[in-house]
Amino acid sequence: MNQQNMRYIIFLSIVAALGGLLFGYDTAVISGAEQSLEVYFIDSLGLSTLFQGLTVSSALIGCIIGGLISGVLSNRIGRRNSLIVAAVLFFISAVLSSYPEFLFFTKGDPTIGLFIMFNIYRIIGGIGVGLASGLGPLYISETSPANVRGKLVTLNNLAIIFGMLVVYIVNWRIAAGQSLSWIQDIGWRYMFASEAIPALLFFGLLFLVPETPRYLIMKNKDEKAINILTKVNGSKDAAKAIYQEIKQTVDTRNPSKTNTFSYGKLVVLVGILLAAAQQFVGINVILYYAPRIFANMGAAADSSMLQTILIGVVNFIFVLIALTLVEKLGRKPLLLIGSVGMAVGMFGIAALSFVESMGLGALLFILVYVAFYNLSFGPLVWVLASELFPNKIRGQVMAITVVANWGSNLLISSTFPSLLEVGAGVAYSFYGIMCILSFIFVWKLVPETKGKTLEEIEEYWKGAKETTFVTNDKGMSQKKASL
Repeated sequence: MNQQNMRYIIFLSIVAALGGLLFGYDTAVISGAEQSLEVYFIDSLGLSTLFQGLTVSSALIGCIIGGLISGVLSNRIGRRNSLIVAAVLFFISAVLSSYPEFLFFTKGDPTIGLFIMFNIYRIIGGIGVGLASGLGPLYISETSPANVRGKLVTLNNLAIIFGMLVVYIVNWRIAAGQSLSWIQDIGWRYMFASEAIPALLFFGLLFLVPETPRYLIMKNKDEKAINILTKVNGSKDAAKAIYQEIKQTVDTRNPSKTNTFSYGKLVVLVGILLAAAQQFVGINVILYYAPRIFANMGAAADSSMLQTILIGVVNFIFVLIALTLVEKLGRKPLLLIGSVGMAVGMFGIAALSFVESMGLGALLFILVYVAFYNLSFGPLVWVLASELFPNKIRGQVMAITVVANWGSNLLISSTFPSLLEVGAGVAYSFYGIMCILSFIFVWKLVPETKGKTLEEIEEYWKGAKETTFVTNDKGMSQKKASL
């Protein structure tokens, strides 16, 4: 593949990955504003910690909605146009979350109505996240050749982590040198408003990229699809060969009505469990509540945000490492290694919590956990989700996967404050147990997809109704059984 083609492929992937950057930005911006929102809404209105958890997690309700509609939307208006919708939602949420009093309420006079509207604006942004979280990797996987697909889909997760790192730095810079009262009155508004800038950039760049070839073939726009495949793959002959392979596996009649279980239940189950495992291991407890966790260790407000940047740096470094290893070691080995490392990190935090020694040692275990998460479950769940599902059901099953992911995120994030009241050691031990269960699930059920075209992967699932997969680090093998 020549350099010109790779430049084009990388350009398409970077534009789609900006949705991942906004995904990371929107989900992590709450970490800097969380304690200010507690003062502005929860304390002043006399609400319980349950409402604090729901406020931190309200965007996740939107993520679930976005996931629910992503399959239908992407099949009807296309992958690219669905991402344009996501960009608009990001912008609206950024502006209105920063000034929820717009039109109907008085600034500085929190009411239940204002509290509800703030959460509605966060839900709007969450819908954008729900769309981008599934459709970004889907767009990249459907425009990338098999030999670089894993790296390029991992690029989407790198963008998610970069978005988190950027917003951690933005939050820190906004809070640096300011009084606590200023942060609680004005600072948190700037944090939310800052997201409008990358949202506008994402919106503009999406008009410079085409629809995916697989979607165009599903809509019988074969000539356009071949033109894009030619530009990506470097020659008309290669494009036509790939076109024929795709044509045999897509439903050009009505893809939205294809039976979701037409390839058996196993492929859907693996997608759901992968998505749930990514959240049940507890990553967003660390990301959403990082300043609060560090404050509980004795750090000042701006210092706790500075320590949060350290998490962002570790995130970024280890996603880069995953990017270099995903096509060498494969998806499954990295997931298994990551599960073990995350378990060590979570059980270490739990042990220190039980002995009430949440100092430097706890910070080190948090960084161990974050490092192994971003070496494995962070980027690779979305890589696998973009690869595993056959063409005919990819939109529907990706939507189910996204819903399972964000539903699990909502459950874990909203219950953390209440679980913390039971005991920090108990909370972190629970997440450690989830890491162990995730190891067993990956070992037993998740197949390796390294180096296979999307159509080759589909061939493996065609036998799923009659065959159980026995998987190992080298790939997929089959053992006759009935599911």
